[in-house]
Parts: sequence; structure tokens; C-alpha cells
Amino acid sequence: MLKKMSDVLISEGMDKQEAFSEAKYAITFVLQISVSMLYLQGDKQLSQQENQQLQYILQQRRNGEPLAYILGERYFMGIPFFVQPGVLIPRQETELLCEEVICKIKQENLQKVLDICTGSGCIGVSIAKFTNAKVCAADISPIAVAVAQKNANIHEVKIDIIQSDLFLNVQGKYDMITANPPYIDAQAYENLDRSVRDYEPALALQGGEDGLIFYRKIAEKASEYLNLRGYLVQEIGYDQADKVRNILLEAGFSNIQIKQDYAKLDRIVWAQWLG
Repeated sequence: MLKKMSDVLISEGMDKQEAFSEAKYAITFVLQISVSMLYLQGDKQLSQQENQQLQYILQQRRNGEPLAYILGERYFMGIPFFVQPGVLIPRQETELLCEEVICKIKQENLQKVLDICTGSGCIGVSIAKFTNAKVCAADISPIAVAVAQKNANIHEVKIDIIQSDLFLNVQGKYDMITANPPYIDAQAYENLDRSVRDYEPALALQGGEDGLIFYRKIAEKASEYLNLRGYLVQEIGYDQADKVRNILLEAGFSNIQIKQDYAKLDRIVWAQWLG
């Protein structure tokens, strides 16, 4: 059944590795079994209900709907996050930001973290789950706020979640601000895969004509919400490092570092506020 489902996805133009991965994820989800059990039960006869579920998933996926929306979840940092239309689906490359941030929080015993543009809450909830930091998460979208709260409840972490246009409703100062802001420029947005462009929220993707509007807004205000020597950590597009670095320098930030993702593409920018 794994090969049959992945072959269908490949015939729809999906990359072979991605098709195999999605088919495996869908089947284990429907059967509620581990991957190792899937290989042991490769010839298992599906019930009528299980077969109908998989056929529905396959049809929706062929229509272009992202698998995470169909299943209602996406794993991030090794734990499941609830997702629904209206919130950005967590990406694997964002896990690197989380890993680095969690390491820094533990190394320096940072106490307060603000996660803006939180979306599903994947960054903020992960920080709260894997560190002792007090976390505040903010997003302009009421749907995102509700989903982030649901994920906080699922993982039994206490974080403050507020609806806010960036810093508008934020109070206090923090040792670290994290953000995965919208950073797709206008031209790139038109060329996105239809499963992203037609289904995921434009609000969480579009970063203005040049993709940099939110980096400018964040850099302009972030220092007001950072303690001295506090960190600003943001995900960036693979071709935006130099421009974002210049934006941060102009705003008075120091110790700017660019980190690459697992594909060796520029993906994270670190900056520090030294006053």
C-alpha cells in the first residue's frame, strides 16, 4: 500500500522522496501505528474505513491541499502540532532556529522570550516545552492565536498568547525575541507551488514587494522590547542575508551572524542589542 500510494503521488508530479515520505506519514496516521510497524505489516488488509480514509487523503492531496491540513497535524521538533487552514504549516528548516535558540537559552539562562508572528506556535511552544524560559507569543491573526493556544494546551505548557500586530500589544522587555516573519517577495509569491499559494495564508507569507517589509518593522521597534545584550533571532529567505544584515546594522544592532540550514542555505540571522 505504501508503494501504491507513493506511485500515485509521483504520477501527480511530486518528487519521489517527498511522495514516499507523505505516503508513509498518511498511512501511519490512519492506521495509528509506528513506521517500524508499517514495514512489518506491509501486506496488511485494510478495513473499509481505513481504505476510505486513505482514498480521501489521496484525493485531497491530488487536488493540491497540503497533507498537514488534511491530517490536521505536522510534526515539529519531534512533537505533533495541530494545524488548520489559516495558519502557516511548520517547516523543517525552522527547527534549526528552535534548536539554536533553545541551546542559547540554556547556556545563558535566559528568562523571558517573545515570539512574534507565532503562527501555530511551533517556535514559542517548543521553547516553553524544552526550556524554563517564560514565553510570550504574539500574532496578528485570531486564527493563529487560537491554534497556538491549542498547541500550548496539547503540550501542557504555559505561555502568554496575545493578538498583536507585531509589537503593538506587547508589554515589557525580553532577553530574546524570535520571529519567523512573512518574507516572500511579490514575484516569488506568484511562482510558489500551488499547495502553498492556494492554501496557506498569504498573511503569513507575503513580505511586501521586496520581501523585507517585516524585517524593517521588527528592526525599528525590537530594541524597545529587548533587555541590554538581548538577542533578536529571525528566519530569513535564502537570498536575504545581506539585506537583512544591513537593516539590522542601520537599526543599531551588533554581533550579527548568519546561520545556514541543513541545505547549506542562509536561513537564520542573529543580532544582539548592546544599546
